Amino acid sequence: MALFNPASVTVAESTSDTSIPTTVAANIASGIILAANSNRKGGTIWNDSTATLFIEFGATATNSAFTAKLYAGGYYEIPFHYIGVISGIWSAANGNALVRELT
Repeated sequence: MALFNPASVTVAESTSDTSIPTTVAANIASGIILAANSNRKGGTIWNDSTATLFIEFGATATNSAFTAKLYAGGYYEIPFHYIGVISGIWSAANGNALVRELT
């Protein structure tokens, strides 16, 4: 049976024309990668370290409770419309996270 919807639906895509770069030094203690931002439309995180970076959508990242694990040279795209705080912790303190926030 075919689906039928007589109403027209318009979908508006999010767009961004601003990229805000930041660099976060690697640390073996949990720290903020990106603060909460209600204007954020997306973003990227590149692990420019030889250590593993564990990122968490929330205030505290650990190596056992995390959203994503970025190995050395790993890249992650923050889902569009996530505006909360993002924290991170590395397995060793060397290198940086290169972050781009799209607003």
